Amino acid sequence: MSLTIDPGIWVAALFTLAIFSFLYKDNPVYKFAEHLLVGVSAGYYLVQYFFSAVYKKLYVPVFINGEYWLIVGGILGIMMFARLSRRSEWVSRYPVAFYVAAWAGYVIPSYIQVRILQQVKSTMFNPFAMSIQEALSATVLLVGVITTLLYFYFSAEHKGGLKHVSRIGITFLMIGFGATFGYNVMGRVSLLIGRFQFLMTDWLGIIQ
Repeated sequence: MSLTIDPGIWVAALFTLAIFSFLYKDNPVYKFAEHLLVGVSAGYYLVQYFFSAVYKKLYVPVFINGEYWLIVGGILGIMMFARLSRRSEWVSRYPVAFYVAAWAGYVIPSYIQVRILQQVKSTMFNPFAMSIQEALSATVLLVGVITTLLYFYFSAEHKGGLKHVSRIGITFLMIGFGATFGYNVMGRVSLLIGRFQFLMTDWLGIIQ
């Protein structure tokens, strides 16, 4: 065991322990660490967004490269700050409307490609050109997609055959939600393991 003498690692380790103190109960040490983390994160992202958006995408192109037409985006960005005043709040509606419309036009085609067309493509297969395992997996996927879509079909009452099919769709939905939840839990556990590894190796030097 050899404690590190790096002051940066000591600060990170002490703040890690301060956050872990919440496992005992809510206390001033945890609140201080929490507020400091939020404040530092807000300051970091503010500087990062200012440099990446205002400096790189407005100042450099307009005032250095002479692309003056980009100043329109800067004006729209400044208009968003009108929300800070009730009298001029209506001015901010124009850049917000432009932003929402432009972003929707940019995102919708990609979402259709990824969420719809790729899903439809995955349900189309030739069982004779696959192995038994691949054909079984594709069949399960096809059944899951069809039964899930029928579960959200509300134009007809769910009774008879539609009722049983929609219940199969519910089963697939629960499996999907469970897998997503398990994935999120595994991600949080991996973060916890990473913190313990940091404390044991970089700080305390117990594990080499």
